[in-house]
Amino acid sequence: MFGFFRKNKQSHVVTGNLSCLGVDMHSHLLPGIDDGSPDVETSIRLIRGMMQNGYRKFITTPHVYPDLYPNTKETILKAHALLNEHLKEAQLDVEIVPAAEYFIDEQFVDLIDQRDQLLPIHQNWILVEISFLAPPQEFSQVLFKLFTEGYQPVLAHPERYSYYHHRKEKYHQLKDQGCLLQVNLLSLLGYYGKNVQEIARYLVKEQLVDLIGSDLHHDRHLEAMAHPSLWAEVNRIMKSGSILNPTL
Repeated sequence: MFGFFRKNKQSHVVTGNLSCLGVDMHSHLLPGIDDGSPDVETSIRLIRGMMQNGYRKFITTPHVYPDLYPNTKETILKAHALLNEHLKEAQLDVEIVPAAEYFIDEQFVDLIDQRDQLLPIHQNWILVEISFLAPPQEFSQVLFKLFTEGYQPVLAHPERYSYYHHRKEKYHQLKDQGCLLQVNLLSLLGYYGKNVQEIARYLVKEQLVDLIGSDLHHDRHLEAMAHPSLWAEVNRIMKSGSILNPTL
């Protein structure tokens, strides 16, 4: 489907302009702790490519998902320190902020009560994701708990939850509840399929999108970001003034 992307040994080098975003607030660049970058060398290569694409700051959000990626604040901070050390050696002057993408389940509910263990993407903002198969039964209650504990929930890639595609009112309800919505950059391009693209554009049209994240995992994502139509679309979206990335 993406045969129009450049394929060569330097495919990780992108030349587009996403500097209007400036800050990438959803990425998997910390080495070796989830399904993102497997090692420091890959992390540095991906960061170089993203910087060439106009980004100046990265909020790294490894999965915290006990059944698959049982990360903790400690494992994340350790990987962050390792990456920072190697970035200095590589003479890359860039800000890397350690945060997390939390999977909503019973363990996460317990974690909310341990205030010093959560890693926000900004101030009190907590990035959360839910199952791609079915919504958690007590999703609204978990969001309410986050609010009552003083947190601002940010729902990652709502356009990718297919069970909401025919229930568009759910996106409006989430916003009415006070939840911030973060759309994936590549959803706008159709990387995850036409249906996801249509929903992402619907969310933009309805001005429900607060943040745009790369959700970068690997070179294929970075290569896909090199498409000029994506840069043009993001620049158009940014003119609305509703996207919060530059404020982070």
